[in-house]
Amino acid sequence: MECRLDRRWLAPLDTIGALRVDGRFECFTLEDAVRAPCVKIAGETAIPAGRYQLVITPSARFKEDLPLLVDVPGFEGIRLHAGNTHDDTEGCLLVGQMLTGLAPGPSFTVGNSRRALGGLLVKLREGLATGPAWLTITDP
Repeated sequence: MECRLDRRWLAPLDTIGALRVDGRFECFTLEDAVRAPCVKIAGETAIPAGRYQLVITPSARFKEDLPLLVDVPGFEGIRLHAGNTHDDTEGCLLVGQMLTGLAPGPSFTVGNSRRALGGLLVKLREGLATGPAWLTITDP
């Protein structure tokens, strides 16, 4: 299974992207700000663009099984999970069906996050039943 996250809009606090699963649009993403290479502010920096294996494992923090990105350089525990604003992510990728806050401003939000996560989990489980899943992240 191949997933692709194309980062589209950058703001001072966060980043909006479009997530595709096997070439089809699945949902929007919200993550921390993309920073210059080698610049990392703990809990406030998007992971590096690249290709990562996706697995689903139990999350102690969220008390449910969630997608986890494997071997992200300089980061640990990067998950895709529900949330709506910059305050809901500490390096992880939030998923949502709607976007708000696209006018010039310091931050974005995503909506219908739990619904987006539920649909994504169904597709990831189906894909993982037949082989590995991968997520490629691109910068604008």
